[in-house]
Amino acid sequence: MSDLRYKRLAYVALRVSDLQRSRSFLKDSVGLDEGAPASDGLHFFRCSQDHHNVIVRQGDGPELERVAFEMESAGELDKAADYLRSIGIEVTEVDTRERMVLHQGRSLRFTEPNTELTIELIESMEQLPQPFVPTVSKIVRLGHIVVSASDHREAIKFFTEHMNFKISDAVGEWVTFMRCFPNPLHHSFAIGAAPENRLHHVNFMVTDLDDIGSAANRLKRSNVPIVFGPGRHPPSGSVFLYFLDPDGMTFEYSYGMEEFPEVGARGGRVLPPKIESFDYWGGEPPDPRFAKVGRIVPAIEHQS
Repeated sequence: MSDLRYKRLAYVALRVSDLQRSRSFLKDSVGLDEGAPASDGLHFFRCSQDHHNVIVRQGDGPELERVAFEMESAGELDKAADYLRSIGIEVTEVDTRERMVLHQGRSLRFTEPNTELTIELIESMEQLPQPFVPTVSKIVRLGHIVVSASDHREAIKFFTEHMNFKISDAVGEWVTFMRCFPNPLHHSFAIGAAPENRLHHVNFMVTDLDDIGSAANRLKRSNVPIVFGPGRHPPSGSVFLYFLDPDGMTFEYSYGMEEFPEVGARGGRVLPPKIESFDYWGGEPPDPRFAKVGRIVPAIEHQS
């Protein structure tokens, strides 16, 4: 068992089939800021003062390349490297040139063996001098990412035993919600059960309940498919709205989320595996396209 400590979910890296179309979607429909210049085929988007919270690059199709977590300190990064290597996980240092492109401090990568997802652990990220200015929705942060896995039990075991993620809640064996301890948010990562390893969805948290309602109307007017919601999740208490990007990957806006103290937090609950465990409001079930697109693929090594 590890006792690693994290600060937060830092960013997600995606590959898309049509780069220009996806750039327009992320800026105009989601409301992210392309605040830093593109470099080496990477396009950087943010919803905070970070250099980036989402990276997109041109690929063969909708794909999830990696997920990055910021550690609580440089010492925690060293501890993570030592621990993961001690259990037989190959850990790679991100080279200096790539870190300069990414505007990050020291960074490590490894592949989680069950999901085949590339995980990046970072010491720090450059803060841009200009604050993030919300546009179409008042986004406050990259909230969480959820993946689906064919061997979800072993994947959950890896993240809880070897990465010190804490289970906040589960809906049967359908999905397990975890927080990167001691980050207080109900979940920054979750794993669902599926026949294959793939992206489930990427979440952005907004500041106002009205953002959810106005986004539903705005996205409908723009012919962006809404695939679940608006509704309210029983596990976290979040009000949600799920919609699709041009490649069919699922994105989410959410408002409100339970937060956990570092000490004395409640135990994780197991809710019954039924649609009512996902929506207090009793809305329509998810569209069949919900959470179906986004292969998990090996990370591309930086080209010197």
